Amino acid sequence: MKPSSGRPAAPARLVIESSVVEGLPAEGALLLRMSGSLDAHGAELWSEELRGHLQQADRAGLRPVLDMAHVQLGGAAVLRALSETTRTRAGRPDLIIVRARPGVREAVHLARLTGVRLYATLDEALRELARATSRVEELPAWRSQIADPVRPSYEDLYQEVRALRARVRTAPVIGMAQGVLMARYGLPDSGAAFRVLRDASQRFNVPLRVLVSAVVVARAPAGEVWFPGRRPLPVPQLRILAHGGRDPRYRRQMIDAVLHEALAIGRAPAGYVQFVDPAVNALTLETHHGCAEPVLDHLVRGRGEGTADAAARTRGRQVSVPDVATDPLLADDCRRALLAGDARALHSVPVLSSAGSCTGVISLHWTDAGHRPTAAHAEALALLAADTSAWLSWYHRSVLLDALEHLHRALAHAAR
Repeated sequence: MKPSSGRPAAPARLVIESSVVEGLPAEGALLLRMSGSLDAHGAELWSEELRGHLQQADRAGLRPVLDMAHVQLGGAAVLRALSETTRTRAGRPDLIIVRARPGVREAVHLARLTGVRLYATLDEALRELARATSRVEELPAWRSQIADPVRPSYEDLYQEVRALRARVRTAPVIGMAQGVLMARYGLPDSGAAFRVLRDASQRFNVPLRVLVSAVVVARAPAGEVWFPGRRPLPVPQLRILAHGGRDPRYRRQMIDAVLHEALAIGRAPAGYVQFVDPAVNALTLETHHGCAEPVLDHLVRGRGEGTADAAARTRGRQVSVPDVATDPLLADDCRRALLAGDARALHSVPVLSSAGSCTGVISLHWTDAGHRPTAAHAEALALLAADTSAWLSWYHRSVLLDALEHLHRALAHAAR
C-alpha cells in the first residue's frame, strides 16, 4: 500500500486520507480513510471533499473504497452526502464503504442507494475487487458474516470478532511467506508474492493459510524441481472416512467428514476439529458444530495451555474431562468459557502421525456432567483419528506438495 497525499476537509471537522492499494489483478483501489465527526452542517462540505477524491480515483482508474470505521456520523447527514455524491457518479465504479458504523449501515440499507456497496471489512471488499475483471461488475451488496446488516445480533458480532481474530493470527504467516518468495525469486514487492500465492491456492484448492505455512516451513528448493524424486501416492485405505464417496483432494470436505463421524460415534451434540499449523506450532480451528460462542471465542484466541486439547496433544493419548466444573486439568479461563457455552463434559482425541507426533485433535462436548466415552466408543474414535492421520499425510504429500511445485516452477521460470 503506497500512501499518497490526502486533502483535509478542515471546515467539516473531518479528515480524509487517501492511499493506493495495489496488487489487484485488473485494477487497484483508492482507499479513503476518514476520521473525525460530521453533522448536518458539514455534510455539504464533506460531500464536496469526497467528490474531489472520487474524481482522483476515476482519473487514475482506481476503485474508490471508503473506510468509515473512525467517523462519528449522523445518519441523516451521511445519507444526504452519499446520495448527492453517488447521484453525480452515474456510470462510474460503485462507491464501496467498509467498516461503517451501524447508523450509517442502516441509513444506506433503508435508502437503497444505488452505487453504494457495504462490506463489513476491508479484506472482504478487496477480495471482491480482486475477483473483478477490468470491466465494472456488480458486487454483492453485503459480504459480511453478519446476517442482518441493519440490526446485527450478538451472534453476528461474535462471528465478526472471531473472523478478525483468525485473520490477525494468519497475517504474520502470510507476511513471512511473502518475504520468503521475494528473497528467493527476486519478486519486486509483497503484492506480487501475494498474487502468486493466491493463484496457487485457488488452482489447487488449498486454503491460503495452509499454503503459506507450507512455504514457510518447507526446505528451500535446490534445483528446478522442489521435491526431486517424488512420485504420485495412492490414496490410503480408509476405514471410516471412505464412506460417502468423498473426494480426498477436497480438504474441507474431508475435515467436515471427520467431525461428522466423531459426533456420530460419541453421540455428542457439539465438537470441533483442530490441526497443528507447523509455521506457528499451534492448534488451529478447522471446523466445528454445535459449539456456543464463548467456546469458539476461546478456541480462536489460541490459548495453548490448560485445555483438554493441549493435554491430548502433549500426552499423545485420549483425554476425558467428565466434569468441566471441577477437573483440575482445565485452566480457569478455559473452564469459564466451557461452562458459559453449556459444555459440562468433554473428550479430546489426538491425531498422531506415523512417527508419533500430534498433527491435530478431535474434541467432543456434552451438556451433562459425568459423561465419558465407553471403551468401544474410544476405540472407534482412535480408528477415526488413524484414518484422519493417514488422509492428512497423503494430502500434505500429494495435493499440498503439488501446489508448492507449481509455485516454484512458475516463479523460477519468471525469474530467468
